[in-house]
Amino acid sequence: MDSFYDRIDFDDAIEIEQLSRLMYEIRVARDNLLAQLGAGTPEQALAAIRSGELPEHPGYEQYLTTRMLTDLHADVRARLAERTQAANR
Repeated sequence: MDSFYDRIDFDDAIEIEQLSRLMYEIRVARDNLLAQLGAGTPEQALAAIRSGELPEHPGYEQYLTTRMLTDLHADVRARLAERTQAANR
């Protein structure tokens, strides 16, 4: 089987690997926090806070953190897609 990295410059492969790991770690951190909140998504966590199922403090701060992690995950994912596409040209 042909390795994904065989045709990619070493420095590009290192950056792609680092971005992949970062994306994974961000997703795991977000998912762990959501699990602590008993929610599958940040929106579900916010709904639980609004309904009183979760306390406002620290629930809202945790909700904001999940939103930031979600946004950061999307940013890293976009950067990874750019780097992967550029490396495969």
